[in-house]
Amino acid sequence: MSAEVPGAAPLAGLYEGTLDCVHCGLCLSSCPTYRATGRETSSPRGRVYLMRGVAEGRLPLESLVEEAWLCLGCRACETACPSGVAYGRLIEETRAEVERAGLRRGLARRIESFALRRVVPRPGALRAVVTLLGVVQRLRLDRLALPLLPRALREVHALAPAVPRRAARRRLPGLVAGTPPLRGRVALFEGCLMPELFGAVNAATARVLAREGFDVVVPRGQGCCGALQAHAGDASFARELAATNVAAFEGGAFDALISNSAGCGAALREYGHWLGDAGRGLAGRVRDVCEFLDAVGLRAPLGPIAGRLCYDDPCHLVHGQRVEAAPRRLLTRIPELRLVPHRDASACCGAAGIYNLTHRQMSREVLARKLDALAEADPDWIATGNPGCLMQLAAGARERPLRAAVLHPVELLDRAQAAAVGAFP
Repeated sequence: MSAEVPGAAPLAGLYEGTLDCVHCGLCLSSCPTYRATGRETSSPRGRVYLMRGVAEGRLPLESLVEEAWLCLGCRACETACPSGVAYGRLIEETRAEVERAGLRRGLARRIESFALRRVVPRPGALRAVVTLLGVVQRLRLDRLALPLLPRALREVHALAPAVPRRAARRRLPGLVAGTPPLRGRVALFEGCLMPELFGAVNAATARVLAREGFDVVVPRGQGCCGALQAHAGDASFARELAATNVAAFEGGAFDALISNSAGCGAALREYGHWLGDAGRGLAGRVRDVCEFLDAVGLRAPLGPIAGRLCYDDPCHLVHGQRVEAAPRRLLTRIPELRLVPHRDASACCGAAGIYNLTHRQMSREVLARKLDALAEADPDWIATGNPGCLMQLAAGARERPLRAAVLHPVELLDRAQAAAVGAFP
């Protein structure tokens, strides 16, 4: 006997999706907020139950506002779920409904909206903000003002990475030629934050792919993937950004669209869901850089890098894209580099987009568990494949402090390739 589908109630469109949850509880141990609070409502099945109550008209939409944003959106529950609940889509669509209903108000929400619409997706505005931050850092004005700031702003300041010099923030050329004999042609997704704060990772990605025999094209006109906006409930703007990227890559002759940011890659793979047929073609060509290199096989020689390495899974790579073994297989190919395990490698670090800014206390609790595990392993390096995770783990390592340096896996591959020929990247 089929369940009666609600009509005009909020979240009615999610009702069928909530029925996939059988409330078995296998998601509980994987949920960071449930582990921190012990509250059923702060678990995936608890939130799904709230969604169903709203869809059935038994609960007001207001009952979901707090929990919808307390969730980190890490999607670890999807990996644990035996019923295939599409929790990531459910929570994003719930947030979008809350936003449409105007239930989130206040200065913090207005600042978030301004940043995600007017700064992050606009290259000129973002570059100006990052440049200003770099000037402040180099003149040490932030250090002078730090004692005068309230605790909340001091914690936010601790998360800020060192802004690279201007040379490291140059955009990649439109084509990075591969080393003959050529094996194919790929496109590289640059992202919005990556060129400004992690330009070295983009450059390393292009170099590694080129040495492996792939022409790397970097189409102009691409921009922000829309992940942060979708996570914040701004679904309509996220779709606009997605459509811009589809147009930028449309008609391109390339074998795969390479992403080196877990969050961007997961969002790009969702373009079919966001845009329908218009986005499916591009979504189906998206590959994480480690996933792609593992699949095609490494050809260029790798020199030694002696030391101990902990690889930490970005949530939207391991749970959103289901890429877990590939980065580890690649890193174990580097001579003298020892991959050491640590507890909860696939657990969230607490970054979750801008969650570490909007929910600082919960983010710190989640991060503390991760740092405890990393401190026990005591590596020389911590590798992870997402900009938010790189910033979060680096900030945590400085505060703890840990001796490990934090970097992207492709940076290690780049160094190992350069070491093999006695060069430096």
